[in-house]
Amino acid sequence: MGSFLTAFIVGGLICVIGQLLMDLTPLTPAHVLTILVVSGAILDGIGVYDPLIAFAGAGATVPITNFGNSLVHGALTAVKEDGLIGVLTGIFQITSAGISAAIIFGLLTALIFKPKG
Repeated sequence: MGSFLTAFIVGGLICVIGQLLMDLTPLTPAHVLTILVVSGAILDGIGVYDPLIAFAGAGATVPITNFGNSLVHGALTAVKEDGLIGVLTGIFQITSAGISAAIIFGLLTALIFKPKG
Protein backbone atom coordinates (compact mmCIF):
# COMPACT_ATOMS: atom_id res chain seq x y z
CA MET A 1 0.00 0.00 0.00
CA GLY A 2 2.87 2.37 0.76
CA SER A 3 4.32 2.15 -2.73
CA PHE A 4 0.96 3.09 -4.27
CA LEU A 5 0.72 6.11 -2.01
CA THR A 6 4.30 7.15 -2.75
CA ALA A 7 3.71 6.84 -6.50
CA PHE A 8 0.49 8.83 -6.21
CA ILE A 9 2.12 11.61 -4.21
CA VAL A 10 5.24 11.95 -6.39
CA GLY A 11 3.31 11.73 -9.67
CA GLY A 12 0.74 14.15 -8.30
CA LEU A 13 3.43 16.63 -7.29
CA ILE A 14 4.93 16.54 -10.78
CA CYS A 15 1.48 17.23 -12.22
CA VAL A 16 0.83 20.00 -9.67
CA ILE A 17 4.06 21.70 -10.72
CA GLY A 18 2.92 21.62 -14.34
CA GLN A 19 -0.55 22.89 -13.45
CA LEU A 20 0.85 25.72 -11.33
CA LEU A 21 3.14 26.74 -14.18
CA MET A 22 0.12 26.98 -16.48
CA ASP A 23 -2.12 28.75 -13.95
CA LEU A 24 0.32 31.24 -12.44
CA THR A 25 2.51 32.15 -15.41
CA PRO A 26 1.83 33.25 -18.98
CA LEU A 27 3.38 29.99 -20.24
CA THR A 28 1.40 27.96 -22.75
CA PRO A 29 0.84 24.20 -22.33
CA ALA A 30 3.54 23.63 -24.97
CA HIS A 31 6.02 25.64 -22.90
CA VAL A 32 5.14 23.69 -19.75
CA LEU A 33 5.47 20.39 -21.61
CA THR A 34 8.91 21.42 -22.81
CA ILE A 35 9.95 22.53 -19.33
CA LEU A 36 8.89 19.20 -17.82
CA VAL A 37 10.65 17.12 -20.49
CA VAL A 38 13.83 19.16 -20.17
CA SER A 39 13.61 18.95 -16.37
CA GLY A 40 13.46 15.17 -16.57
CA ALA A 41 16.45 15.20 -18.91
CA ILE A 42 18.48 17.43 -16.61
CA LEU A 43 17.57 15.38 -13.54
CA ASP A 44 18.74 12.23 -15.32
CA GLY A 45 21.90 13.94 -16.50
CA ILE A 46 22.87 14.85 -12.94
CA GLY A 47 21.92 11.41 -11.63
CA VAL A 48 18.80 12.31 -9.63
CA TYR A 49 16.00 10.75 -11.71
CA ASP A 50 16.99 7.09 -11.28
CA PRO A 51 16.83 7.31 -7.46
CA LEU A 52 13.47 9.06 -7.85
CA ILE A 53 12.22 6.14 -9.96
CA ALA A 54 13.51 3.68 -7.37
CA PHE A 55 11.65 5.62 -4.67
CA ALA A 56 8.38 6.45 -6.46
CA GLY A 57 8.03 3.78 -9.16
CA ALA A 58 5.20 4.67 -11.53
CA GLY A 59 4.89 8.07 -9.88
CA ALA A 60 8.14 8.99 -11.62
CA THR A 61 7.87 6.86 -14.77
CA VAL A 62 4.38 7.83 -15.93
CA PRO A 63 4.57 11.67 -16.05
CA ILE A 64 6.10 13.45 -19.05
CA THR A 65 9.30 14.12 -17.11
CA ASN A 66 10.19 10.48 -17.69
CA PHE A 67 10.30 11.09 -21.46
CA GLY A 68 13.18 13.51 -20.95
CA ASN A 69 14.77 11.02 -18.59
CA SER A 70 14.45 8.27 -21.21
CA LEU A 71 15.99 10.44 -23.93
CA VAL A 72 19.08 11.26 -21.87
CA HIS A 73 19.34 7.81 -20.31
CA GLY A 74 19.26 6.16 -23.74
CA ALA A 75 21.80 8.55 -25.17
CA LEU A 76 24.23 8.18 -22.25
CA THR A 77 23.96 4.39 -22.26
CA ALA A 78 24.55 4.18 -26.01
CA VAL A 79 27.47 6.62 -25.88
CA LYS A 80 29.22 4.30 -23.43
CA GLU A 81 28.69 1.36 -25.79
CA ASP A 82 28.96 2.89 -29.27
CA GLY A 83 30.75 6.20 -28.87
CA LEU A 84 29.48 9.51 -30.18
CA ILE A 85 27.05 7.95 -32.69
CA GLY A 86 25.25 6.54 -29.64
CA VAL A 87 23.85 9.99 -28.90
CA LEU A 88 21.44 9.57 -31.82
CA THR A 89 20.88 5.83 -31.77
CA GLY A 90 20.34 5.58 -28.03
CA ILE A 91 17.60 8.18 -28.02
CA PHE A 92 15.60 6.27 -30.60
CA GLN A 93 16.19 2.81 -29.11
CA ILE A 94 14.72 3.77 -25.77
CA THR A 95 11.83 5.99 -26.88
CA SER A 96 10.74 4.39 -30.16
CA ALA A 97 7.96 2.27 -28.61
CA GLY A 98 6.35 5.25 -26.89
CA ILE A 99 6.58 7.48 -29.95
CA SER A 100 5.19 4.72 -32.19
CA ALA A 101 2.29 4.09 -29.79
CA ALA A 102 1.43 7.81 -29.72
CA ILE A 103 1.37 7.95 -33.53
CA ILE A 104 -0.68 4.76 -33.93
CA PHE A 105 -3.23 5.66 -31.24
CA GLY A 106 -3.48 9.20 -32.60
CA LEU A 107 -4.23 7.80 -36.06
CA LEU A 108 -6.81 5.34 -34.72
CA THR A 109 -8.49 8.08 -32.71
CA ALA A 110 -8.63 10.32 -35.78
CA LEU A 111 -10.17 7.50 -37.81
CA ILE A 112 -12.84 6.70 -35.19
CA PHE A 113 -13.76 10.26 -34.22
CA LYS A 114 -14.06 13.42 -36.29
CA PRO A 115 -11.00 15.57 -35.56
CA LYS A 116 -11.49 19.32 -35.56
CA GLY A 117 -9.33 21.41 -37.84
